[in-house]
Amino acid sequence: MSKIAVITMGVRLEGEKGYTRFRYLCDFLVDAGYEVDLITTTFQHWEKEQRKLESIQKEDYKFGLKFIYEPGYKKNVDLRRIHSHKVAAKNLRELLEREGDYDLLYAEIPPNDVALAAAEYAKKKGIPFVADVNDLWPEAMRMVLDVPILSDILFFPLQRDAEKVYSLVSGVIGTSDEYRDRPFKNQKRDVLKETVYVGNEIKLFDKGAEEQSEFVEKPSQEFWVSYAGTIGTSYDIRTMVLAGEELEKRGENHIKIKILGGGPLQEELENLAAERNISNVEFLGYVPYERMAAYLKKSDILVNSFVKKAPQSIVTKIGDYLAAGKVMINTCMSPEFRNKVEKDGFGINIEPEDVGILANAILELYRNEEQRLEMGKQARKIAEEQFDRPKAYQKIEQLIRKLIEENKGGKKDETIF
Repeated sequence: MSKIAVITMGVRLEGEKGYTRFRYLCDFLVDAGYEVDLITTTFQHWEKEQRKLESIQKEDYKFGLKFIYEPGYKKNVDLRRIHSHKVAAKNLRELLEREGDYDLLYAEIPPNDVALAAAEYAKKKGIPFVADVNDLWPEAMRMVLDVPILSDILFFPLQRDAEKVYSLVSGVIGTSDEYRDRPFKNQKRDVLKETVYVGNEIKLFDKGAEEQSEFVEKPSQEFWVSYAGTIGTSYDIRTMVLAGEELEKRGENHIKIKILGGGPLQEELENLAAERNISNVEFLGYVPYERMAAYLKKSDILVNSFVKKAPQSIVTKIGDYLAAGKVMINTCMSPEFRNKVEKDGFGINIEPEDVGILANAILELYRNEEQRLEMGKQARKIAEEQFDRPKAYQKIEQLIRKLIEENKGGKKDETIF
């Protein structure tokens, strides 16, 4: 039985906030016949606090659980986070040196230095290394800090480490085509690569939405336009709030803006709505996944809301948006995703950061029920075909299996000769 380590600094364990993607991947690989260790950090990224390791019941998991110490940070982009990941990378190296008896390492990037620690260990041991590219650093960090010369100096180590990781990969999984191809932008390498959207488990999404439906009351006369996700620098929630005000001015008080999630700009935007007396915008804060699913299913329009400069491509929430079977208004400027919205027919693309354009788009879809419902049906179809993890993640397992078989075959050849 082949043994794999899945390395991630961001995973939701039992009873925590956050994304389930890497936990699902570990379960998926165990079910496919691998022995799997999930190596993660003592620091919980979404809670911004240390995990209570003594209360984590390791027997609750199909896979092994290993923790590396990470001091933590308070903000998503600050010097403390860079230091925190540096410590985590050092501790990962030490853990792998002690206990790294694996046939393959699978690590997310970013964090770049943590992924580099895994890549260098894999090279040293002569085993395959797969990079899971689900964001781009330092590109994303420039959204928060983009000062000429200073940012170049500050982010140079991130850029350097990313290119080192990309030079050592045996295989690449990208959560979009853009992310899949990023490792080959500055260096031409012939390695296995696949696009696998973050996705979700549609069966669990539907089950959660059904169970929570009674707790999400929607008056029959209301029309909901919703956003779910982080309230931060990359996300254009301000325009959604002001579009709510614009709709009120036009007498469309029955159209309600629902904001689900939390983040560094939540308080500022809540104050904006209060100061301007915007009554049709509601901030619901962080809600459990099941209740979020119920809100999305009861909404009429979902907004994938990004600012112009946001570097994101096809983000985590898209699987849930599509599974809800609702039309999408997209402001993300990623050419790949804008093409997908248009080609697959599940929504409309508009320019970001323009209150009038967003308000007009909402009203157009509100008034055209047939178009809205047809696009919603198409969204659900795309979710089932391309974003449902039990189907989509087979591509990850196939890439891993091929790399392990090739590596073991190569070792046998070396022994013979």
